[in-house]
Amino acid sequence: MTETLTTTTADQAAAIGPGRLVLVVGPSGAGKDTLLGLAKAACADDRNIVFPRRVITREASASEENEEVSIGMFQEALTRGEYAMHWEAHGHRYALWRAIDDEIRAGRTIVANVSRTVIGAIRRAYADVVVVSITAPPNVLAERIAMRARGSDGTVENRLGRVVEDALVAADVTIVNISSAEYHARQLVRAIKGEKWDD
Repeated sequence: MTETLTTTTADQAAAIGPGRLVLVVGPSGAGKDTLLGLAKAACADDRNIVFPRRVITREASASEENEEVSIGMFQEALTRGEYAMHWEAHGHRYALWRAIDDEIRAGRTIVANVSRTVIGAIRRAYADVVVVSITAPPNVLAERIAMRARGSDGTVENRLGRVVEDALVAADVTIVNISSAEYHARQLVRAIKGEKWDD
C-alpha cells in the first residue's frame, strides 16, 4: 500500500531558509508521538525550537495533539493555499500550516511528524532539512499498534505493509526505539539541536 503526497511549496524558485526543518518519520507503532512529546517538554525553554500542531481530519487523541478539522474545512483551507504541506495516509488528510515557513525564515527550527512520502518534495523546498527516522522491530510495532486500538486508521497489516518508493526518504538519523522512552527522547533532542552521540 502506498500513500499519496502533495506539497504546496515544492515549486517555489528558492528553498526556504535559513532555519531548520526536522522531519520525524517512521512506521506506525514506532513511538513517534511519545518521543516527540518528551522532546517538546525538554525544549520548552528554547523559543527557537517550534513543534507545530498538525491539522488532521481525525479526532484528536491523548497520544497525539492535533488540530481536528472536517474534510470540508480541510479542503477550504487547501484551496486558499493555507498549508505549507499536506498529504493523505491511513484514510485521513494531514497538513501543516504555512506559518511554519515564516518561522523557518526567521531562523527557527521546526520539528514535525510527517509522512515519509513528503520527504523528497520537502528536501527540494527547504534549505536545511534533517530527517529523523524512529523505528522498532516488526513484532514491537505490531504489538504497539494493537494496543493503541485506533480502528479508523485501518488494519495492523495495512499499517505495517505501507511502502514509500522515493530515494530521497533516506534518514539522516535513525533511532531504534526499544529502550526507555526517556533515553530515546534525549537522542531525538540531540538530533533536533544538531548534536551528535556515540551510541
